[in-house]
Amino acid sequence: MAYDSITDKVLGIIDSEGFKEEGAYNLRYNGTALCHGDSEHIKIKRKEDVQGIDVFISNGAQGETVHIPVVVSQSGMTDKVYNEFFIEAGANVKIIAGCGIHNSGCDETRHDGIHTFHVGAGASVTYTEKHYGEGEGTGAKVLNPVTRIFLDEGAVFFLESTQIEGVDSTKRETEIHLGAGSKLIATEKLMTHDQQTAISNVDVTLEGTDSSAQIISRSVAKDTSVQSFHPRAIGNAGCHAHIQCDSIIMDHARVISIPEIDANHIDAAIIHEAAIGRINSDQLMKLQTLGLSEEEAEAVIVEAFLN
Repeated sequence: MAYDSITDKVLGIIDSEGFKEEGAYNLRYNGTALCHGDSEHIKIKRKEDVQGIDVFISNGAQGETVHIPVVVSQSGMTDKVYNEFFIEAGANVKIIAGCGIHNSGCDETRHDGIHTFHVGAGASVTYTEKHYGEGEGTGAKVLNPVTRIFLDEGAVFFLESTQIEGVDSTKRETEIHLGAGSKLIATEKLMTHDQQTAISNVDVTLEGTDSSAQIISRSVAKDTSVQSFHPRAIGNAGCHAHIQCDSIIMDHARVISIPEIDANHIDAAIIHEAAIGRINSDQLMKLQTLGLSEEEAEAVIVEAFLN
């Protein structure tokens, strides 16, 4: 299927591996499923009661990838979708999501993606999600993702969420429950500029013995933008968790970081760290001596920090 130039550009930004109508995929465009396909081990079915899809991944899926991007280009639209993933025990899969909004009008355009993952024992899931906004209009570009993850015994989940640029407002709600021996590695990367606002709340509950979680948040706030982070790790069994929040603040921006740890078991070991600071002046000066302008040097430092 041929896409218009806007859709093609946005897909190229939010899908790092390149969206193709091959294998298992689902492209949502302006509130409808534009196209989708199944593979031998991954089946995608449209929900009947609400907007969204159910994705069934069998244990035969070993190293397969699912692409489920969303593009919204209709100004003034609110798109709300419920996607649910059922991953069988022992499966190994990568899920590439992402939403891009192109707003050329004067009305707010918004996408709320509610994703729920049921991960079977011993399964391994890598889930990447990129958010991006663009458009010459004055209307706001709003993204409010909700992510719920339930890990059975021994399951492993790699979660990577990235907000690239152009999103005027976002409120991210993440809820994760870990069973015995399961493992979570979550990385959040976020950049705001102008008058943008970003709120991120992460609740991780370690319910099973020997479960572990690592939560890393890296952000850059520019201009007069405002960011607020509230990651929370709750240990209800013998477990290990580490929260790390690092932010670069620039111009007249504001960053609020509230890491929280809650131990309800004598063998729960939970650590948190938070740091907010400006760009290192020595690094800036060193890059400028190599011929970069101040703006170019800042861009290099910010990119290295986020990546």
